[in-house]
Amino acid sequence: MIDPLSDVIGLLRPHAVFAKGISGAGRWGVRYSEFGHPSFAIVIDGACRLAVDGQKELVLNAGDFVLLPTTPGFTMSGFEQVTPEVIDPHAAANTTAEVRHGQQDGPPGVRIMGGYFLFGGEDAGLLLSLLPQQVHVRGVERLSTLVRLLIDEASLDRPGRTLVLTRLVEILLVEALRHTQAPDAPVGLLRGLGDARLAEAIRQIHADPGRPWTMAGLAKEAGLSRSAFFHRFARNVGVPPMEYLLSWRMALAKDLLRRHDIEIAEIAERVGYGSASTFSTAFSRHVGQPPGRFARGSSQGHKSSS
Repeated sequence: MIDPLSDVIGLLRPHAVFAKGISGAGRWGVRYSEFGHPSFAIVIDGACRLAVDGQKELVLNAGDFVLLPTTPGFTMSGFEQVTPEVIDPHAAANTTAEVRHGQQDGPPGVRIMGGYFLFGGEDAGLLLSLLPQQVHVRGVERLSTLVRLLIDEASLDRPGRTLVLTRLVEILLVEALRHTQAPDAPVGLLRGLGDARLAEAIRQIHADPGRPWTMAGLAKEAGLSRSAFFHRFARNVGVPPMEYLLSWRMALAKDLLRRHDIEIAEIAERVGYGSASTFSTAFSRHVGQPPGRFARGSSQGHKSSS
């Protein structure tokens, strides 16, 4: 069966994991400004407060896992009133040594394993808009195990390290996100997949993006009228069905242009366009540049970064 969540994560191409231990004791609090890269944390023991910008404040306890796909600004602290210390997340990311906040001696009030990674897709923003801004999962042992494996692998320079880290992060993302795949999830792809009717239409889009889909055809896959399907899809996924289809086709086209030596006409056919010219027009309107220029720019960027 086609798995849209795995498709999205595959195009995001997570890699380059950095991880470390974090603890806090006594009166402590830290304020991190917006980071932009995906980050994660799991509480090993103890408890603390976490307030992510735009989200409801959380009390994190042992076994709690948090994933922030774009890591906006946030404040983390103990339970005593304190003016948080302001920290530059980019500077803090450069150190891999364990970090201790607040009282430097004695037992900590909380111990956390946390870290961040990078996404390789240039159009990550479009795909991330389909995911929740904050994922909070309580007491899932599989997540604890994955984080421990990630940190262990990141700390040693062993053969195959890059591949292992990439696969572990992909599994971590899927494991965390599948726990929010429900009808009451935040608006986005996961909420849509939590609706059995919408999930079938989304799976069909991902299974055959080149098919000449219409609103009526997608509504039929969902077993709904056109009007009911349109409103239900937009309400749960956050964008109208045909806009989601276009966005997914363009994400696939970018990936093909960036990673493969394929003629534009073939890419056009794969993503549902009858000719290279109609695809080029749609791509230019959506991306802001013709597909040929995008492919050349991606190739040059890859060479300069290698």
